[in-house]
Amino acid sequence: MKKALITGNRGQDGAYLSRLLLSKGYVVYGADRAGDSGLWRLRELGIEGQVKDVCLDILELSNIMDVMDRVHPDEVYNFAAQSFVQTSFEQPILTAEINGVGVARMLEAIRKTCPAARFFQASTAELFGRAGEKPLTEGIAFYPKSPYSVAKLYGHWITVNYREAYGLHASCGILFNHESPLRGEEFVTRKITSAAARIKKGLQEKVQVGNLDARRDWGFAEEYVEGIWRILQQPEAGDYVLATGETHSVREFIEAAFLAAGFKLEWSGRAEGEKGLDVMTGKALVEVSKEFYRQSEVDFLSGDASKAKAELGWVPKVKFAELVSIMVKADIKRLEVKR
Repeated sequence: MKKALITGNRGQDGAYLSRLLLSKGYVVYGADRAGDSGLWRLRELGIEGQVKDVCLDILELSNIMDVMDRVHPDEVYNFAAQSFVQTSFEQPILTAEINGVGVARMLEAIRKTCPAARFFQASTAELFGRAGEKPLTEGIAFYPKSPYSVAKLYGHWITVNYREAYGLHASCGILFNHESPLRGEEFVTRKITSAAARIKKGLQEKVQVGNLDARRDWGFAEEYVEGIWRILQQPEAGDYVLATGETHSVREFIEAAFLAAGFKLEWSGRAEGEKGLDVMTGKALVEVSKEFYRQSEVDFLSGDASKAKAELGWVPKVKFAELVSIMVKADIKRLEVKR
C-alpha cells in the first residue's frame, strides 16, 4: 500500500485529496500543526478517523525531518500555507517563512530522509499577477503582486530547483481558483454563498464585498485534486496549470449565488457606493466596501490547461453556474441541519 503525507490536510484541498487517496487504497497521513481545527471537512466527507494524524510545523526543519523519517512516504503533497492575500500585506515576513522558506524546508527534509518520495507543491495562479488578459500557460512569465504571491513564487522555483539540482521527483501545480462547499468563509466565494444562504433563511440582512469587477477562472476543488494526484503519477516530474479556461467576475459570482438562493439582483450606484438590490423588494442585499479592496489588485486571471489535458488526461467538467449552485445548496443544507 502506498503511503501519502498531506500537509494542510484539514483544508479544502487536503480534505478532498485525503478522500481520493483513501479510495485508491493509500495509507494517508495528515500533517497539521498542533491545535489546528478543520476536522469538520473530514467529517462532512465521511473520512474522519481514517486519516492518520501527525504533528508537523512547516516552520521547524527538525520536526519535518522527524516526520519524514518516521512515515517514509511514497508521495508528499504540500498544501500548508498562509492562504490569504490580504493577510500577507499585514504579515509579509510570516507569509514568506511559510509559503516560501517552508517549501525549502520540506524539500530539504525529503532530500535527506526519503529522496525517492514524490513531492507536489501547490503553486497559485496569483504568480502571474498582472500578466495581461490572456489565457496563461506554464511558459508565461510571472509577475506577482502581493507578498502572498511573491512568497509562493519562491516556493515554486525552489521546487523546480530541487528537481533539477538533486533529481527529486518534485512537481508544481499552478492552481487557478478552485472552490467548493469546503472552502473557508474567510474566502470571498464562500463568504458570498454563505451570506446568500443566511439571507435566504432570514439570518442575515446583507453582505459587504470589495472589487466587483475582478475576474477569475473558477473551478471545482474536488476535480482539481484528481489532477494533482495525476501529476505525481507521471514518470517524469513537471509543472502543470490546472484551470477551466473560463473567467467570470466577482459580480457574476454574486449574481449566480443569489440566484441559486432564490434572489434576482439588479445593481445601483457606482464604485464604492454600488449596491446589489433584490428585484422583488428593492432591498439592498449586497454592498461594496472599501475595507475589502486589496492594496494591489490582480484584475484578470484565466488559465490554459492544455498541457494537463494532453499529458494527464485531466479535463474539468463542473461549470461555473453549477459550482456556485453546489456551494449555495450546501450552505442552505447546513443551516437547515443546525435547526
